[in-house]
Amino acid sequence: MKLCRYGKNGFEKPGMVDSEGRVRDLSKIVENIGPNELSPRGLKMLAKIKPESLTVVANGPRLGVPFVGIGKFVAIGLNYSDHAKEAGMAIPSEPIVFMKATTCISGPNDDVIQPKNSTKLDWEVELGIVIGSKAQYVSEAEALDYVAGYCVVNDVSERSFQLATGQWDKGKGFDTAGPIGPWLVTTDEIKDPQNLDMFLDLNGKRMQSGNTKTMIFGCAKIVSHVSQYMTLLPGDVICTGTPPGVGMGVKPNPVFLKPGDVMTLGIQGLGEQKQKVVAWPG
Repeated sequence: MKLCRYGKNGFEKPGMVDSEGRVRDLSKIVENIGPNELSPRGLKMLAKIKPESLTVVANGPRLGVPFVGIGKFVAIGLNYSDHAKEAGMAIPSEPIVFMKATTCISGPNDDVIQPKNSTKLDWEVELGIVIGSKAQYVSEAEALDYVAGYCVVNDVSERSFQLATGQWDKGKGFDTAGPIGPWLVTTDEIKDPQNLDMFLDLNGKRMQSGNTKTMIFGCAKIVSHVSQYMTLLPGDVICTGTPPGVGMGVKPNPVFLKPGDVMTLGIQGLGEQKQKVVAWPG
């Protein structure tokens, strides 16, 4: 099942995606897609609905973040062995956990605004885990039972902010640094989250090409690990790291985003995003 939200920013309606990729209107059945709908009970109810029974939304509407109620936006750093090598950093012995501000979240195709004083704006295609049940001190064996589904995340990063002091959050939380979507895809459609192809193109040129099988720590380990240190609630998102091909890793000269650049990115079975970089308006 693929769930989405569509419409003008701040006025999105819930939707369901049919087998042909068309958005169908869910607003007569649920008011929104949030923690209640992402719970096992909520997803079971939605799974009974046939997309073909819903009205098609015409004219290719804007897609927003596919669900609301994101209380925490957790991120895992250096989680692909080939990316760690690219960055010249040691393989971590346990997941590197940091947070992205929830105010950074934006729709999958909304513009990315280069923050004020930015000089090293970069991209990162990532698999997002969406929590569906309260998870606290869960084991790795049971961790995926607490997951509602998966989504595409672009962990947009400002490297000069991120790496200047070692406080990664500073380079990860500016407005529009967290595009999510286009869909939330439930776990029944993603049989193996550790074998998903992923890519990112910059201005039509392939920059990132990878597969989640090269994660150092898999999704189950990540959910279990994070739950030892914070309680995860329905709607929380964990983005799980990026494969090689980020701008700061380009040799001999790094490549960073500038106004006018266009990123296109996607993950197998989870859809694609497309963002244009625009200048800070101030």
